[in-house]
Amino acid sequence: MSSPEQPVSVPERSTRSAQDEPARPASESAVTGEPLTAKVVGALRKGAAFLVVGAIGFLVDAGTYNALVFWGGEGVLYHSPLPAKIIAIAVATVVTYFGNKWWTFGHQQTDNPAREYLLYAVFNVIAIGLQLGCLGFSRYVLDLSSPLSDNISGTLVGQIVAVVFRYWAYDKFVFTGEPANKQQQ
Repeated sequence: MSSPEQPVSVPERSTRSAQDEPARPASESAVTGEPLTAKVVGALRKGAAFLVVGAIGFLVDAGTYNALVFWGGEGVLYHSPLPAKIIAIAVATVVTYFGNKWWTFGHQQTDNPAREYLLYAVFNVIAIGLQLGCLGFSRYVLDLSSPLSDNISGTLVGQIVAVVFRYWAYDKFVFTGEPANKQQQ
């Protein structure tokens, strides 16, 4: 003969267990409760915004460099391509800072803008070094000095390496404030 099952009394716990949490669909993030598709779409939007800002920065960088080095055949800094590249990157950095601050990472509100500006500058100096390394290798190791080779090595290859580094560094270290909607709660 079997007897009906009796409920077993369990002492209450002071902390909540995974059983206390409502069940989540497999496509929902356990950390934020945000659906996985929303996280993917958000990441794609942020990445696309970063690339648009980067494209504008690329045009500013390339335009400034070519004006300084090749305007009228031999520009004012024709024989000084590295300082010309530093100037071009500095001008592009100002443009991209505001684009990234207000658009790409605009949802991240910081309580310490001085820290943000300082880290942005530090990571851009590192990125400048990466771009200059590409240009310097082309100019001084491979002995290529045409407008095409400078633009391929310093602007195209250097920019790709620097953009990947910057995106990682900005997201990980610079624009790390709380999302704006969480601060208002």
